[in-house]
Amino acid sequence: MIDLTVDVQNASTAPDLPSAEQIETWVQAALQGAQWQDGDAELTVRIVDEEEGRELNLSYRERDYATNVLSFPFTAPIPMPVTLLGDLVVCAQVVQGEASEQHKTLVAHWAHMIVHGTLHLLGYDHIEEDEADRMERLETTILTGLGFADPYVEVGN
Repeated sequence: MIDLTVDVQNASTAPDLPSAEQIETWVQAALQGAQWQDGDAELTVRIVDEEEGRELNLSYRERDYATNVLSFPFTAPIPMPVTLLGDLVVCAQVVQGEASEQHKTLVAHWAHMIVHGTLHLLGYDHIEEDEADRMERLETTILTGLGFADPYVEVGN
């Protein structure tokens, strides 16, 4: 088991947010699924409302809307005793809206966003088709291992 520290910051007024324990479980599963070998790890997960999500997405990606998850990897300038992976910012209202639109349970979509964002912190991406396929396969393996359905299978209305 990886010695993991997850700092969960709740800056959202949204209801039905996952617990810090759930978030840590999902991060731990992502690290194990990606075969994390670099020892202890630490990251921050900040849950925000749409205004802050939109501001961050505009500032860092030049996109003027709130998105589901933003990943900010961290590279230490000097060796450190623990690996600081970076920060995830998750917009609660976007996650809730997507879960409803995609006919998924809210908890399953939250798990997906945390796993997805954590994999981004580890260097996974989905810009190129082969990268996307690799990342999606890994996400599916991790999420089904947690008892959730494949997040990329469309669920009927």
